Amino acid sequence: MAFLDKQYTATPFYGVLKMAKALTDAGFKVGKDHARTLLRRMGLVAVYPRKNTSKPHPDHKIYPYLLRGVEILRANQVWSADITYVRLVGGFAYLTAIIDWRTRFVLSWRLSNTLDSGTCMEALAEALARYGNPEIFNTDQGSQFTCDKFTGMLAARGILISMDGRGRAHDNIFVERLWRTVKYEDIFLKGYGSIPEARAGLEAYFEFYNNRRYHQSLDYRTPAQEYFGTEICGRLPPVAGRLEGFDNFTLGRA
Repeated sequence: MAFLDKQYTATPFYGVLKMAKALTDAGFKVGKDHARTLLRRMGLVAVYPRKNTSKPHPDHKIYPYLLRGVEILRANQVWSADITYVRLVGGFAYLTAIIDWRTRFVLSWRLSNTLDSGTCMEALAEALARYGNPEIFNTDQGSQFTCDKFTGMLAARGILISMDGRGRAHDNIFVERLWRTVKYEDIFLKGYGSIPEARAGLEAYFEFYNNRRYHQSLDYRTPAQEYFGTEICGRLPPVAGRLEGFDNFTLGRA
């Protein structure tokens, strides 16, 4: 399962047969039926480049996708949320994050052993309290995001709600790229054994990601520099913890 998680992150377009072939080439004695069983147990879908954490609820309202052809020019124009599977030595967990599209800034995140809407609600409430309202909030059609409590919190603030078409992972591409980065730069390297251990490690990583990690797509600026629109200007409370070995500088508004 650990191998499948890493292979899926690298090649999310692989179906069951290709996943089974990758397993056998790596020395595992696993047939296609067992590969399918493991993929289902992990919640990984091979048909589309997306984790199977997005199960729609038949009674929930589905909103249209609002971002086709829209040019994203500024911070807080569009936020997105998503959930991904995280493997641990002793089991697994689910990571939820909210990100600003234009700047790649991670506004909030939560790690949980369940796929309930409460975790998503906590992440949304924190992001809104700390950073105000976006103009548009985009998610997939997972029941965690289509429930009345989640959409009601957005609608009450006058935020436009946008949802990806089913199976269209690239509608939410910036969060998908975030998951790949987090897994390769932190989760796969650390091999966390438990949720508390993973939570502490991810807290340090997201502080680094927001404040210290340079992005080529941002002209080698950090997400925090892009989001706040300023260079490093002094000592402020960190966005989320600190990364050992770095001075605890963060970025404030001009």
